[in-house]
This record gives sequence, structure tokens and C-alpha cells, in this order.
Amino acid sequence: MLDRFPTTGLTLVARLGSSERDVRGAAFERIASLYWKPIYKYLRLAHHKSNEEAQDLTQSFLTFALEKEFLGDYDASRGRFRTFLRTCIDRFAINEFKAATREKRGGGAKHLDFDAVEHELPMSTNETPEVVFERESIRALFENAIDELRARWNGKDALTIFERYDLADGDRPSYQDLADELRIPITTVTNRLAAIRRDFRAIALELLRDTTATDAELRDEARRLFGSKAL
Repeated sequence: MLDRFPTTGLTLVARLGSSERDVRGAAFERIASLYWKPIYKYLRLAHHKSNEEAQDLTQSFLTFALEKEFLGDYDASRGRFRTFLRTCIDRFAINEFKAATREKRGGGAKHLDFDAVEHELPMSTNETPEVVFERESIRALFENAIDELRARWNGKDALTIFERYDLADGDRPSYQDLADELRIPITTVTNRLAAIRRDFRAIALELLRDTTATDAELRDEARRLFGSKAL
């Protein structure tokens, strides 16, 4: 079983339907921070929107969702939250609501670094819209998990080992190379890498739990991300 498998407490999804406005607002802000990149990429790739159109629609959708609070209407018995969110985006993009709800980019919204995200897009894709949104949502979850991991382990050898080994682009150094570089025993390299991997997995599971509605959905998502050893 994965360490610290989260199964208790209200998730972000549940808090979207809270009777307390501040709770709903805080939950929405966190959902928006986790999903704005997948939304933008989905509009670019699946709806074939231009860079500017996708930026406007992403900002407009988030503004509209915040004002109308319709994400709180999600019913877990009818499917996964991610599927519900994608359906909402599809409807919004098709209807576009431009005359009534569209704001100019940046109006009333936090700054979103669309330029950086644009560089992450593939040149083309033959994937279905469902696959695009699923892949980008998981990618965003892992990016957020890595950001939190870096904040927790900042300045520690374990983070250097993790970044050099697990996050390496191209050839990875050997454990011995890392031991020599950091002037520590090779057993320390393996122990620290194991520890930070456990924490990364725990962080990712917490984020996953926050964006799922039931324990059953969480466990299904965990299996998909971490394999059969997730349980």
C-alpha cells in the first residue's frame, strides 16, 4: 500500500459545494490553479483554437465558473470530476458566450503564463479530446507535486539527487556518480532517493485526492498513475 494513502476529510471537489462562500471560493481558486493549463491546452489541441482564442476562453471560462459557481453542481454518482469539468469546457467553448461573459485577458483574473505553456504544446496530435485533457491534467498534477516537493526539500541533497536522477533529461548519472559529486556514501544516495520518492508520491496522492470525489475514484486514479502497487 502507498504511504499516507489519503481517504478522509473533505476534498476540493466536495468543498466546491460548501454552504460557506469563503470555502467555495478557496476551493475554486485551488481547482483553477491545478486545471488552467490543461484547460488552455485542451482548447488549443482539441477545439483547435488559436493562441489568443484559447487564452480568452480559458480566462472567460474560469471567470464564468467562479461567478456562477456551477462546478459545485457536480454529482459524483454521474462520473469523474475531470470528465464533468471537460464537459463544462466543451459546452462553454461551443456556445462561447462571448457577447455576455467574455472579459479581455487579464481582466479580473490572476496572471496566467500562457506563453510558457504554449511552448509545451506538441506540433500536432491525433489524440481524441478525452485523451488530450486526461494527459494534460495528469501532467499538471505532477508539475504541482514537483513544485511542492521542491519547496519542502529546498537546499537538501535529496532534492539534488531526485532532480539529477528522476527528472534528468537524457542520460542519468549513476548512483556512484552522485555519491562522488555530493561526497556521501552510495547507500546514502539510495536512502535519500527512496525517501524523497515516497514524499513525492504522497504529495501527488494528496493532490489527486483533492480532485476526486470518492475513495473508489481515488483508488482507480491511483492505480492508473502508480500501477497495481498503489494499493
